[in-house]
Amino acid sequence: MFKKDPLQIIAFQTYGTSNHLYLRGRAIEDESINLEQQGAFKLLFNAWKRFETDEIKNTELRIKVGDDKFYYTKTDKKGYFLIDGIVENLEDYANTEGWVPLEISYNTQHLKRTIQSDNRFPGDMLIPSKKASFGVISDIDDTILHTGLTSILKWRVLINTLLTSAGKRLPLEGAPEFYHLLHRGKTGQEANPIFYVSHSPWNLYRYLELFLNKNNFPKGPIILRSFPRPFTKKRKGEKPQKHKEIVNILKTYPDLKFILIGDIGEHDPYIYKEVSESFPGRILAIYLRSVNHKKKMLRVKALFDGYKTIPVLLVEHANAVIAHARLHGFIK
Repeated sequence: MFKKDPLQIIAFQTYGTSNHLYLRGRAIEDESINLEQQGAFKLLFNAWKRFETDEIKNTELRIKVGDDKFYYTKTDKKGYFLIDGIVENLEDYANTEGWVPLEISYNTQHLKRTIQSDNRFPGDMLIPSKKASFGVISDIDDTILHTGLTSILKWRVLINTLLTSAGKRLPLEGAPEFYHLLHRGKTGQEANPIFYVSHSPWNLYRYLELFLNKNNFPKGPIILRSFPRPFTKKRKGEKPQKHKEIVNILKTYPDLKFILIGDIGEHDPYIYKEVSESFPGRILAIYLRSVNHKKKMLRVKALFDGYKTIPVLLVEHANAVIAHARLHGFIK
């Protein structure tokens, strides 16, 4: 009889408010995935394991905040869990950057399985610091990480995602430094929150988290997407998932203005323009990284032709966007 893998819980870095606890994650078996492993076969095998996870479904979990607050939730049929509720005075547990440490555990009363880490798995939820003067919402794919989304048949996406370890993926030049400047703001002492919103599926969460950590990007909530259900059609007029996530962030922090950062390769220009028009006065600037695709460049330039509502900058190098942000008083 095959031995079952031990259990683990992956808590996604999320965001909330002083009276709103919001936590997402997944309960799965530990597949012993080494995200920094080398060799094409091993990388391909690890990529398969990231998508063929053995989820722990319909299982009760406990979330601990501090030493005195406990909350409970249940995983769904895919092992994902969500806790979304009203809680008072969460800011009392936050550090100087606004992060609230959490601890997630299996309710072991009816669970006869080996559990890793003494059944104590860490999580984090961000409450933007009162020192923040604005927030940043950034794409990941081809904005700070080369993925090849504009390549023919997306072949580079497959190679980069499946056959390159997270530790070996390189950020776009100058991106980590620029994001730290934004995080510190115009005084150099701010704690402006950075939200990473990607079209990648949740299965790649740890892969992207390792990439951001390895390359010294500021810590921030990582918001990905769920796979669509098979044979389900998108409803007419339904907004892309990224659009919905950005709107949710803006609604969660109605007193905070934002800078939007993306690239021209996919839908970012259209989403960002619509968001800026739907939330007048809330978007400080839009920065879009240029890609080597003449038709896309022409379409995006036409989209923002004569657009004077807010600054929009198409850039190839970090130096240009740093100079622009400094000129507008966003960074020191």
